[in-house]
Amino acid sequence: MKLRLRVGAALSREVDPAVSAFAAKLAQDAATLGVLFYGSNLRTGLREGVLDFYVLTAGEPEPGLWPTVSYREWEYEGETLRAKIATMTLEKFAQAARGETIDTTIWARFVQPSALVWCRDETARLYISTAIESAAITAARLAVAAGPESGVEEDFWRALFRKTYRAEFRVEKPGREDSILSLNAEHFSGLLPDALSAGSIPFGRDGDVLTPRITVAQRDEVLSWWRKRRRMGKPLNIARLARATRTFDGAARYAAWKVERHTGEAIEVTPFREKHPILSAPAVAFKLWRARKKRTD
Repeated sequence: MKLRLRVGAALSREVDPAVSAFAAKLAQDAATLGVLFYGSNLRTGLREGVLDFYVLTAGEPEPGLWPTVSYREWEYEGETLRAKIATMTLEKFAQAARGETIDTTIWARFVQPSALVWCRDETARLYISTAIESAAITAARLAVAAGPESGVEEDFWRALFRKTYRAEFRVEKPGREDSILSLNAEHFSGLLPDALSAGSIPFGRDGDVLTPRITVAQRDEVLSWWRKRRRMGKPLNIARLARATRTFDGAARYAAWKVERHTGEAIEVTPFREKHPILSAPAVAFKLWRARKKRTD
């Protein structure tokens, strides 16, 4: 019950009206059940950079690689908002949150803060909230299996994030798990015991120190579950990146914005570049090289 109340309150947090308006625009598809907002902009309340959304839809769990990813720009009260949108069915999202798929990204991402900024109805809200609860329970189960025999909450979450970051095909600065915990201290405070209780995972408590009461066999079972997912972590990331080169809707506009943000050089998004972002990359790289050379001559 505590976890349900905690998750419900977190998902219901207020966000910038611009974020809510963007989510409502993304939800215009009749199949949309809910839109989750997450990432650094949720924490800071700022609109700069790229807003991160998950659009959850009705339908049977999709096979193969998921989610699909797209990029959108939208004018809101004279300001250009930018968003990266991941789209998948709510059924598949719930399966992944429960740890039933080989994927490591959903439950590891959504044990962190998120807000349900658009929802079709109360039935969908309950289903999405239950999925987020499942993500917390799945993450907590690995946290206590991978963490110390006894420790404060942060020790267990730190062990969890170290494992999940190593399983993914991305470069994170050392100590990234510390910044996640420090920047979201209120969110994680008390989350572990609530998730363990909801998942019927026994533990002892002495002040701030938690001692999971799981058997050696139970720990081995969880770590075996994790090893299967760890082995597939990087191959899955690579496969999704390869797929994104063909299916990332708005990839050229997203790349152009990133280039201008980091180099100051504006890149024109021609119809050809919009349709063939990979084929256009050498010409764009040459343009950037010429611009840099001109500045240094």
